[in-house]
Amino acid sequence: MAGSLPSDEDWMRHALALAERAEREDDEIPVGAVLVSADGGVLGEGWNRNITEHDPTAHAEIVAMRQAGAALGNHRLLGSILYVTLEPCAMCAMAMVHARVARVVFGAADPKTGAAGSVFDLLADPRHNHRVAVQGGVLAEEAGTMLSNYFRRKRGKPPL
Repeated sequence: MAGSLPSDEDWMRHALALAERAEREDDEIPVGAVLVSADGGVLGEGWNRNITEHDPTAHAEIVAMRQAGAALGNHRLLGSILYVTLEPCAMCAMAMVHARVARVVFGAADPKTGAAGSVFDLLADPRHNHRVAVQGGVLAEEAGTMLSNYFRRKRGKPPL
């Protein structure tokens, strides 16, 4: 459909391309994120950089939100949608709450540290003064396979 806004799947494909760059360019765990404004413009994007930057907070979501905040000149990212290939951890989820991100769309669930419903449900907790709408499982198979293959390569095993 010409002229229509990109779909959740389109934005997730963009995030997956960023995740590929994480591994290819920086040998980081392949997680990518893109933050989109309410009107469909890219506010910020990134991939995992915590190893490269020696910064435990440089997850893909944080990198994208930092870039957006700098571009907007504001720590509030009102009305924005964050697309990320892996379910956010507690740190990233709370950063989204503090930034007032409207919605997060993630690919693969994280059964170990996921904070958008898998292990914790921080984004929907009614005790917060802001709640982030959550949509999980968008292109989950592609995102999960990318992560699994990264770890398999690290362990010297063939990709799936």
